[in-house]
Amino acid sequence: MDKDEKEQRKQILKELREKKQKEFEQSLPIDREVFESLFDYLDNQLEENSCDDTNKLTLEFLVKNKIENIETVLNWFAENGGYCDCEILANVEEKFEN
Repeated sequence: MDKDEKEQRKQILKELREKKQKEFEQSLPIDREVFESLFDYLDNQLEENSCDDTNKLTLEFLVKNKIENIETVLNWFAENGGYCDCEILANVEEKFEN
C-alpha cells in the first residue's frame, strides 16, 4: 500500500467518524447542554447516594428542568444502554466524549 492509499483510507475513516458523530447529534432528544448538565447532576448525586437501579434521579432532573418529552428521553437512554442512573452516567456519557 503506497502513501496515497494510506492517506485516502485515513480520509475515509475520518469522514465515517464525522458522519457517525453527526447522526448521533441528530438523534439527541434534548440539547447537548442539557445532557451535560444532567451528567454533572448525576455525578454529584451518585457520590452521596448509591444507585437504586432506577432512573429516579434522571427523572427528577428532567422534571425540574421542565423537559417536555421525558418519555422520549428515557426511551433514548434505554436504547443507548442507560436503564438506571448509574448506567446513564457510565454508558451514555462516554458517547458524548467524541
